[in-house]
Amino acid sequence: MEVTCLLLLALIPFHCRGQGVYAPAQAQIVHAGQACVVKEDNISERVYTIREGDTLMLQCLVTGHPRPQVRWTKTAGSASDKFQETSVFNETLRIERIARTQGGRYYCKAENGVGVPAIKSIRVDVQYLDEPMLTVHQTVSDVRGNFYQEKTVFLRCTVNSNPPARFIWKRGSDTLSHSQDNGVDIYEPLYTQGETKVLKLKNLRPQDYASYTCQVSVRNVCGIPDKAITFRLTNTTAPPALKLSVNETLVVNPGENVTVQCLLTGGDPLPQLQWSHGPGPLPLGALAQGGTLSIPSVQARDSGYYNCTATNNVGNPAKKTVNLLVRSMKNATFQITPDVIKESENIQLGQDLKLSCHVDAVPQEKVTYQWFKNGKPARMSKRLLVTRNDPELPAVTSSLELIDLHFSDYGTYLCMASFPGAPVPDLSVEVNISSETVPPTISVPKGRAVVTVREGSPAELQCEVRGKPRPPVLWSRVDKEAALLPSGLPLEETPDGKLRLERVSRDMSGTYRCQTARYNGFNVRPREAQVQLNVQFPPEVEPSSQDVRQALGRPVLLRCSLLRGSPQRIASAVWRFKGQLLPPPPVVPAAAETPDHAELRLDAVTRDSSGSYECSVSNDVGSAVCLFQVSAKAYSPEFYFDTPNPTRSHKLSKNYSYVLQWTQREPDAVDPVLNYRLSVRQLNQHNAVVKAIPVRRVEKGQLLEYILTDLRVPHSYEVRLTPYTTFGAGDMASRIIHYTEPVNSPNLSDNTCHFEDEKICGYTQDLTDNFDWTRQNALTQNPKRSPNTGPPTDISGTPEGYYMFIETSRPRELGDRARLVSPLYNASAKFYCVSFFYHMYGKHIGSLNLLVRSRNKGALDTHAWSLSGNKGNVWQQAHVPISPSGPFQIIFEGVRGSGYLGDIAIDDVTLKKGECPRKQMDPNKVVVMPGSGAPCQSSPQLWGPMAIFLLALQR
Repeated sequence: MEVTCLLLLALIPFHCRGQGVYAPAQAQIVHAGQACVVKEDNISERVYTIREGDTLMLQCLVTGHPRPQVRWTKTAGSASDKFQETSVFNETLRIERIARTQGGRYYCKAENGVGVPAIKSIRVDVQYLDEPMLTVHQTVSDVRGNFYQEKTVFLRCTVNSNPPARFIWKRGSDTLSHSQDNGVDIYEPLYTQGETKVLKLKNLRPQDYASYTCQVSVRNVCGIPDKAITFRLTNTTAPPALKLSVNETLVVNPGENVTVQCLLTGGDPLPQLQWSHGPGPLPLGALAQGGTLSIPSVQARDSGYYNCTATNNVGNPAKKTVNLLVRSMKNATFQITPDVIKESENIQLGQDLKLSCHVDAVPQEKVTYQWFKNGKPARMSKRLLVTRNDPELPAVTSSLELIDLHFSDYGTYLCMASFPGAPVPDLSVEVNISSETVPPTISVPKGRAVVTVREGSPAELQCEVRGKPRPPVLWSRVDKEAALLPSGLPLEETPDGKLRLERVSRDMSGTYRCQTARYNGFNVRPREAQVQLNVQFPPEVEPSSQDVRQALGRPVLLRCSLLRGSPQRIASAVWRFKGQLLPPPPVVPAAAETPDHAELRLDAVTRDSSGSYECSVSNDVGSAVCLFQVSAKAYSPEFYFDTPNPTRSHKLSKNYSYVLQWTQREPDAVDPVLNYRLSVRQLNQHNAVVKAIPVRRVEKGQLLEYILTDLRVPHSYEVRLTPYTTFGAGDMASRIIHYTEPVNSPNLSDNTCHFEDEKICGYTQDLTDNFDWTRQNALTQNPKRSPNTGPPTDISGTPEGYYMFIETSRPRELGDRARLVSPLYNASAKFYCVSFFYHMYGKHIGSLNLLVRSRNKGALDTHAWSLSGNKGNVWQQAHVPISPSGPFQIIFEGVRGSGYLGDIAIDDVTLKKGECPRKQMDPNKVVVMPGSGAPCQSSPQLWGPMAIFLLALQR
């Protein structure tokens, strides 16, 4: 393997800029991936348009020192700046196959702990066009008795799209409009937000029976093609009509096979039939073929509404519904109601008594009840009454009322519910009435009022119910913030009064209520009691991990604090150093009663005392660990990523130099940095060159520089930088440096760009604009280009001469911007003059702007010159003075006007040191292009460099 040797030389001594080098984060969003267009809307908000299903890729370019961290978040709409909880920590956000619901405002948040975070946003607009839907509606009204009938037909076309679609109606191959046919109206209904267009055919005529096509278009935005749907209107066109083969309510027995037919009685074109079930899908095993629905061996769970729907896009869909009831009974319950009039809760002789019986049945109203006493049918009398619908009880409940209770009324009563003649098993419930029948009481067994268990273990809460009959117990939670039980239900019934919990968690702690149920027992005020559940769990501590830095010889205090736990106290704390047990530290008397933290004091940091410390804290349930890494190591360097023009080339060799800049993170936290160990390795190579860089005392914010020389073009390198103190090596920082083509300060000769070379003097297209500048000459320009716009040749007047221009024809829109960015120049003078020729000829000329991008600290664009509107078919010259404060670039920005006749061109750009000429060139004395109507009779070939020189002499 080839070994590359590098010569590393210091360029300048280290210097200090104080805290000034630390800069808050700045951010800029640029797009990549499959963007359709990026434009500014009416409120100068950046809008990124993309087609549904394409790949969204946004990049957040950041500056600032230290290097900012980036977080991507999103909100829907365009007004809110609240972040969603989910976010992406990466400078590049990528979404494959983006959906329409993923449109909205995306935020890039960059922060580095200096100043306030930088937040930039861009609105993503997802474009789509669904298949259109066409429906036909008809109104029929009688006029003049039976002699005349008017028929009006509405063809309604609806589509979902973004942006709103354009509608075109056609009859056959002819496009329809208001002006061409008095029998046609085309309008948009109210409140449809551009999603619907209606074609109204008034007083149907023979020629109106034809094929109609609704064509929708989003004008090829994002390359989305047009879509269309066609409908054939005839004199037999009619909406669908249906009838059922069964009654709308169908009651069947479980286990039977059910077949329902939905028959078409009208409709042209032939309607489509579809069966649906509510709630939920069709039962398993159900078969829907056309209008026939078959359900084999129907069960109670198959009950519900079955809908048959016929559609043919004419009129409203026809719908028939069958309410299928499968006979079933469940949940037999009873209630004993003592004499309500005397407000008694006990059964007493001489008072009234009511026994109520209910079952949940389908169909509920078909249930019949029978009452038995001591095994024999109960005989009705003046003192024994049976009622069916008590307003105080659930519907279809049978009640047996005993008036003026006698001793002879004591006995066993049985309520039996049944479906007469149906193969559904009867349900019965038995109630014993005697002197021993008493209302319930509920209590918590001794020692069970508070239940304490460990997290993850099972728990059992218990309440004892006494009384005859003994009712079931209902459990619920008392805590309002935890209204649901662990089962997810607000109430849970237990027949034995025990609530069993599996694998309890800490959020199950709290107060639980047990109460008697009003069914299967006395219909009286519920009796209730409470049980407290305490779930013990191991402690949670802070810090879980901490990096402790301190200079040699200085003391350190390590503290491990209990955040939460049950019990909320530290039972024991054990300290270890490098895995070895340490003697317990002395206990502070004030903290001995309820300790919530543990401390360890180191009198001095030494090489021997540096290392990993572990504090294990226990609360009798479990333990948690605080980890401390104690050392006198220096923190890592902080590379400075915003160095202006860090790459320098050597023309006589294929090598380059790189200016490496950094600051030291928290240099005062430990001993002073003595030197840095620099390691440089070419990528894809194993060998590295190592060098020690001595330094004097490094202060916080001090910007350190070192020049790496003899780096080979165009290779990239990994640089590792490690600080050293009297303790030894500190934390290492690494970065990758890449070769970039450097540009020196402009010189006094050969500094005019004629755009004759394909490299266009190092100018580049801005990645954040909407479209690009184009390089062309008279020989390469489009022969079919728009007339009365753009220059015929460059400033030299020769057909071979090149210039740069913006093409404003489709798909360009009003306000679209194209930016041409110069190379980066080092500011070696206070004043500069930018001179250039421009050509702005056309009916729809927009604007030409000159911007200066300062790269001293981040990228800051400022407007230096601007011109708008049609300036004639002439090349004119501008001189723009600029005074950059540091490394800079110039930017030519062309802005598209209101139409396609708006091409703008530039040529012969010159950048010179010093001030601009005081007297500007008279626009009437500039180069006149052929066909402009100017009085000059000279040949255009004579308007070359000599003519420009003569014009300059006139000033």
